[in-house]
Amino acid sequence: MFDTRETIALFIDGANLYAASRSLAFDIDYKKLLAAFGKRGYLLRAYYYTALIEDQEYSSIRPLVDWLDYNGYRVVTKPAKEFTDQLGRRRIKGNMDIELAVDAMSLADTVHHFVLFSGDGDFRSLVEALQRKGRKVSVVSTLATQPPMIADELRRQADHFIDLRTLQPEIGRSQAEREARLARRAEAEADAQDEDDA
Repeated sequence: MFDTRETIALFIDGANLYAASRSLAFDIDYKKLLAAFGKRGYLLRAYYYTALIEDQEYSSIRPLVDWLDYNGYRVVTKPAKEFTDQLGRRRIKGNMDIELAVDAMSLADTVHHFVLFSGDGDFRSLVEALQRKGRKVSVVSTLATQPPMIADELRRQADHFIDLRTLQPEIGRSQAEREARLARRAEAEADAQDEDDA
């Protein structure tokens, strides 16, 4: 599937990957993820896309975004849009599909193998466009959830489908690491709440 002489680029749909790993009950160690794909070829770039809610005092994703930014990832963010749906519920929208597609197409002459971490069927046309340029595209998502996190049309279009569950031993955090991270997150959220109450 991978040729170690290939130039590889990772394109991570942050919200989609988070939802997939959470549904599989494991946390991704992003340092291990870089190392894992660095062994598969020449890893040119690793992009991480996410929308951020700007007016929040504390955002649980902010520490991850900052860490990624300093540790080998190109982080692409934009403000999430908040709206009220027809039933009066508060919703957050932060679609990063266009940014990801533009970045991928801009590297089509340089990268041999694109690895897309998303199950979003909207990316099918991007995969097809990269393939027309003679590029390989692997898609990482999962079939192990009900319903599956990967859109059927995206899975069919990809050159290779990698079930995220099969990567867990290579890129997942250990249970001890996961528990320590959850404790740190709870502590940070409690500190933020204390500041709000003061």
